[in-house]
Amino acid sequence: MRRAVLLPAAGASSRMRGRDKLLEDVGGLPCLCHMARAALASADHVIVTLPQADHPRAKALAGLSVEIVLVPDHTTGMSASLRAGAEAAQAQNADALMVLPADMPDLAACLPALWQAYSRLRTGQILRATTSQGQAGHPVIFPSNLLSGFQTLTGDTGAAPILQRCAALVQRHPLPHSIARHDLNTPEDWRAWRQTACAEE
Repeated sequence: MRRAVLLPAAGASSRMRGRDKLLEDVGGLPCLCHMARAALASADHVIVTLPQADHPRAKALAGLSVEIVLVPDHTTGMSASLRAGAEAAQAQNADALMVLPADMPDLAACLPALWQAYSRLRTGQILRATTSQGQAGHPVIFPSNLLSGFQTLTGDTGAAPILQRCAALVQRHPLPHSIARHDLNTPEDWRAWRQTACAEE
């Protein structure tokens, strides 16, 4: 099975009040670099969408064997990254594509287990991570036969239309605590996350 991971990183980070959430420090690395390294360790091909070639996020990926896909229409919402990423995965003949939010650093350690769980599914099924309480979250792994449907996505609702349309194919996989839904969008989110991490050390 040829595994691909998409890290959508073309958003504006608008809730960070001038900072870039994907360049926040995670273990001494920019968050985007941290996530890309984890993705590379778990998959055959990693795709990262960016708004422009000279965006500061590109420097965080320097030296990593990822495919950077530019998304000129990134202001139209998450769907632009998903369309571009799915097309890139198809060009690589990927058998499955994991859509991995780049602002959820706790997910990095879970990728191998998620791929193992996906490998046990029947052909054509979708794997969706959940919280330990069963709330749907991220990441989601899609089989290749569904990737063409990404071109119909619009706006900022992500892949929700595909997940709704293919609800019978979705298999859930619980992750610890609430990390499947713990995205870090604001300075307050990052501050609380770091305080929790320090308390656990």
